[in-house]
Amino acid sequence: MLALRLTRGAHPLVLARRLLVAAASAGVGFLLLCALGHALGHPEQASASALRLLWCVLPLAATVQFAVAVARTDPSTRPRPGLSAIGLGPARLTLLAAASTAVTCALGSAVALLLYLHLRGDLTGLPFDGAAAGLLAGDQPVPLAAVLTLLAVVPVTAATAAALALRPRTAPPAEDVKDETMPSGLPWGVALVAIGLAVETYAGRGGGGDGLPLPGRFDGSPAAVLAGWVLTAIGLATAGPALVHGCGRLLQTARPGAVRLLAGRVLMTESRRVGRPLGVVCAVLSGLLATASLYEPDTGSDAFGPLTGLGATLILACTGATLLTAALESRQDRAPVTEALVRVGAPPATLRAVALLRAGVLLAVFLPLTWAVAELAALPLRG
Repeated sequence: MLALRLTRGAHPLVLARRLLVAAASAGVGFLLLCALGHALGHPEQASASALRLLWCVLPLAATVQFAVAVARTDPSTRPRPGLSAIGLGPARLTLLAAASTAVTCALGSAVALLLYLHLRGDLTGLPFDGAAAGLLAGDQPVPLAAVLTLLAVVPVTAATAAALALRPRTAPPAEDVKDETMPSGLPWGVALVAIGLAVETYAGRGGGGDGLPLPGRFDGSPAAVLAGWVLTAIGLATAGPALVHGCGRLLQTARPGAVRLLAGRVLMTESRRVGRPLGVVCAVLSGLLATASLYEPDTGSDAFGPLTGLGATLILACTGATLLTAALESRQDRAPVTEALVRVGAPPATLRAVALLRAGVLLAVFLPLTWAVAELAALPLRG
């Protein structure tokens, strides 16, 4: 009940972020139910249905990452003076954040169920002249236990991840440690990217492997290509903090002025918090660029079915929203420092120049990296 009261009385911006999480949860829940519909309508294709269900792990992971980022920036779950006296210590606030995340995702799952039943014609007749009934096995009864199990995946996973991410620690989390060491993930990230590209190259040159049936159409891609892309994405997420830290150190070289010094220090301090979602966004964009360059000239837009487009949209939207949420969290943590700089006479134009310099350096590093990974991933598959 406390989680519901805090949700109802939250700031409109906080409510908007929670509604975005609910929308993402609804999208993932609908994809899971569509995989169930394929299994009901094609019982002889059990392996294909299992692969469709496995493909839903990618948008599920992106949604959970976004839900955790929103839970971290929720002001109602942050420790404040006086809360411990009424029994809301760090452990209770963690449980409250997990409960709020579960409620938000459960709302999305309920919307997904209503949409699924509506398209099947179980509520008010067949919409769209029954075009979606065949895809969702409208002629088969709905197994209630399977539906509830699939719809519980997103709330349970997101709530568990939020509880683990926000659990009380005896030491400050790694992203809050303000030191000048190089995050140590760069060698591992480079190695994972190289392995992922090698797997994609081997799958592309092998040619005649079994295709991976993605939701909708677009089912001629070898399964190893998707596995290689996942390794590449993990590698970029691992190397992201080190790259952001390196950008900050580079800005402070060769006798920096006030703008370069401030921008570099902020990037070094926030490298772990912003670097991981930035690496994930880089991986997602590189995968979309590689896919578009491979399949759009040959097969056109018909290669992508509506469910494949929904999954890709969810991944792109959730990873982008996670990056923006992490940037918002960093801005909130920098607020006392920014206020102190303004009090001592720092011009607002200088602070804006610092923000623009940070954004420009990150774009100058990660945009070419995204393009290079996309080209390397698509090059062996073209031949």
